[in-house]
Amino acid sequence: MSYLDSDRPKILVVDDHPSSRMTAAALLSVEGYDVIEADSGVAALRCITQVNPDLILLDVMMPGMDGYEVCRYLKQDEQTRLTPVIFITALNDRRARLRGIEAGGDDFLTKPFDQLELSARVKSLIRQKRLNEDLDHAEQVLFSIARTVESRDPNTGDHCERLVVRSKTFGEFLNLSRLEIRNLMWGGYLHDIGKVGIPDAVLLKQGKLTPDEWDVMRQHVVIGEQICQPLRTMRGVVPIIRHHHERWDGSGYPDGLMGNDIPYLAQIFQVIDIYDALTSDRPYKCAFSAEESLEIMAEEVKRGWRNPELIEQFTQFIQSNVEETASVEAMQDKEHVFVD
Repeated sequence: MSYLDSDRPKILVVDDHPSSRMTAAALLSVEGYDVIEADSGVAALRCITQVNPDLILLDVMMPGMDGYEVCRYLKQDEQTRLTPVIFITALNDRRARLRGIEAGGDDFLTKPFDQLELSARVKSLIRQKRLNEDLDHAEQVLFSIARTVESRDPNTGDHCERLVVRSKTFGEFLNLSRLEIRNLMWGGYLHDIGKVGIPDAVLLKQGKLTPDEWDVMRQHVVIGEQICQPLRTMRGVVPIIRHHHERWDGSGYPDGLMGNDIPYLAQIFQVIDIYDALTSDRPYKCAFSAEESLEIMAEEVKRGWRNPELIEQFTQFIQSNVEETASVEAMQDKEHVFVD
């Protein structure tokens, strides 16, 4: 059986010194790993595309492409960013480790190898890699479901993509943290994922919904929460999914929350979602201009539906961010050309 066919974890050892590679390979083989060797950075990158190793032991000092450069390349590639990299070096100084951290390295070992330390670190990182892959796959499944939901309704066009773009720019305008902006952007894709559980007869009905049909439609936020809640990485997105139809005066759903009891990111996302709906064509209306849409949202503040401070901030954002508005409208124009 070749290492390409084996279910055992595969480790790539990259070192320009044959003796160092042989030592590492011998120690790891005893632990039950399949070991592949490469004698340079270029050879390592070529090997990675063929083998997809579970972990890489990477020498720092190599001629041509050094270990830091190899690691940076791997961590910037979507296909290899989750592959753990342990830097192997005779250098044991702080500067070398800082360079390794900046390049994206996951751990460090110095020569000569300590077998127990090598074994423990390799085992820990491989376990972590497989957990990360499971989470990554689960997230991709959710995004695929969300895209399927959006495709069921031909009237929404690139609604989710526009929400993601504006979530990022408005989040930056509000000086939100990187994680909060990521959660807003993920909310753009996943906020209506629960509509996968809504019958087509309700979801795609032309004309007004009956009270009973509205009760069914409102369940999409609860269904969406149930779909995404098991994933810890979705912890900051779930409140957006459940509460993006609440209203400031408590007249929204599903929980009738009032004021700042509504999660802040859900309030922000709701504003972005409403504005996109107003400025987009729908079967029941033509798109409103930016100015008209902001006026409608201001009226909803007077009715008690929206956070006055947040609407004021969003109005400033739209009025001042001409370039962002133009880019989103260009996306809408492209959508209209396609539909026609």
